[in-house]
Amino acid sequence: MLNLLFPKICAGCKELLMSDEEIICGECVHRLPLAQFHKSGDEFMKNMFYGRVPIANATALLKFQKRGITQEVLHNLKYRKQEKISGYFGKWLGAELSEIESYKNVDMVIPVPLHKQKLKKRGYNQVEGFGKEIAKALTIPYKDDVLLKVSKSGSQVFKTRILRFEAEEVFESKNLESIIGKHILLVDDIITTGATLEKCALQLQKAQNVTISVATIAIA
Repeated sequence: MLNLLFPKICAGCKELLMSDEEIICGECVHRLPLAQFHKSGDEFMKNMFYGRVPIANATALLKFQKRGITQEVLHNLKYRKQEKISGYFGKWLGAELSEIESYKNVDMVIPVPLHKQKLKKRGYNQVEGFGKEIAKALTIPYKDDVLLKVSKSGSQVFKTRILRFEAEEVFESKNLESIIGKHILLVDDIITTGATLEKCALQLQKAQNVTISVATIAIA
């Protein structure tokens, strides 16, 4: 009865979900363009940070294609209140990372934070469910009290690297004693130039002997 009153709709194509489907229908799952650098051994994403900040491992689950299914799903997550999409992809990627040796020594998951005004407006950080489910799969803590965003910025998805660095996007760190000597998995929804993740990683590196890996839902 509940499903009749509030039918479950696919986040990709907006068609009704079958009883055994969750968030995204089977057809759309098969249409999702996969990146999965952790499976292929491709270090393209890791190499984005070369000469900028040391990164141990870097992966994304999906490829972002403008006007494609990944854009539709991420827009539903970020702008249409479909928060559960975040956890869906976290479960998916978390299950895969838990089988990969280079991710088994990660000590904690830390999300890229939202500015408090944007968090209040949206009601949730779109990367929270993603990070929490990965942490659960790796049986490690999820900590959202280390990084703080102190300046607002608009959507950065289609900006060039130079423009992105010029954006007034500033992060601070706190409680650094809790991450000393730890291997941190820094998570975000999408990576374009790597500028946001770089700024966050530099804040985390203010703690001694920190190792940083990166995981995102998608790469543009």
